[in-house]
Amino acid sequence: MIDLKLLRDNPELVRASQRTRGEDEGLVDQLLEADSRRRDAIAAADNARSEQKSFSKDMGKQMKTASEEEKVALREEGKKKAERVKELEAEQNAAEQAVYDLQMQLSNVVEDGAPAGGEDDFVVLEHVGTPPEFDFEPKDHLELGESLGLIDMKRGTKVSGARFYFLTGDGALLQLGMLQLAAQKATAAGFKLMIPPVLVRPEVMAGTGFLGAHADEIYHLEEDDLYLVGTSEVALAGYHSDEIIDLSAGALRYAGWSSCFRREAGSYGKDTRGIIRVHQFDKLEMFVYCKPEEAQEQHQKLLQMEKEMLAAVEVPYRVIDVAGGDLGSSAARKFDTEAWVPTQNTYRELTSTSNCTTFQGRRLKTRYRDENGKAQTVATLNGTLATTRWLVAILENNQQADGSVVVPEALRPFVGKDVLTPR
Repeated sequence: MIDLKLLRDNPELVRASQRTRGEDEGLVDQLLEADSRRRDAIAAADNARSEQKSFSKDMGKQMKTASEEEKVALREEGKKKAERVKELEAEQNAAEQAVYDLQMQLSNVVEDGAPAGGEDDFVVLEHVGTPPEFDFEPKDHLELGESLGLIDMKRGTKVSGARFYFLTGDGALLQLGMLQLAAQKATAAGFKLMIPPVLVRPEVMAGTGFLGAHADEIYHLEEDDLYLVGTSEVALAGYHSDEIIDLSAGALRYAGWSSCFRREAGSYGKDTRGIIRVHQFDKLEMFVYCKPEEAQEQHQKLLQMEKEMLAAVEVPYRVIDVAGGDLGSSAARKFDTEAWVPTQNTYRELTSTSNCTTFQGRRLKTRYRDENGKAQTVATLNGTLATTRWLVAILENNQQADGSVVVPEALRPFVGKDVLTPR
């Protein structure tokens, strides 16, 4: 939800943001008109209430000396004024709802410098590491996972359907080790580790911006009216909803470890092999509450955390600046890190970090007090520090000619092996 004051003061900035996203800039003028009607409705209702209050005060005095006929007239006039107040209050409520509905449709204002365009219009910021050159035909992660006894897709499909899987034996240890390493790095950097709920209320899901264009990606339990999260960002964003938090000692930083669920609607036939695009996975997600003026600095810190974690698991990757049309409604700026996947001869997304500015804070009514004690809306940011998909890059980049996979040194204490060998 964008700031209405920003909209009034600089509507062209919001229009330009909509163009960068490839979204309807007509929403800006619709919201401006709705906001004008809302302010007029508020003024009219306030005036009517003031008139009613003043009339009631005078009426009390006049009733003492009025004739019966005059008293009837005064009562009738008082009734009319009360009805008028109710009528104008209803108009005010309708006008406020119209503004709210339009605000919920308008995406966050894109940060200056983010590239325009869609999914393919990202800008590569840097490459880190060198893709391996094999003197043998490399196997993909699923073939490696099956031969090493790490992944069982067939039984996952038997038990739960397509795009489900079992991580077995060393595969389970590899994921747990990766997430444990991420948790250790996060806590060492001052993040509070959290294991949040994976079911959330509709208002929390909507507050984070996930019930818009991509609502069909989310599992909904109709009987309980609860949503399964696709990221622990949702629960962590709702953690301080309707609160005034203390940022006097600096940003609040959390790291949420959870299972995540995505319907992957509309992706049929895409990445169906292996564990690149699945319905359930585990993830450690960083989440930050800070003052708006600190958000860009915090964003760079999250990106640096991701880069350090990728270095620890020894995969080559690149960092991209995501284009406006691919940001998602909440993000003002997003950086993705993409690891090299040898058998696909391309880079694939492993992490993303987003600066959501005050968009989520405004929706979820999360505020802090400034140096003058005045309540202000917080900024929120998020970033992935490890997730199941990382196993794809770890396995493929560290494979050897005999079908074995070298375990990255940082993960060996958790796995208990230096090399994973075929069964």
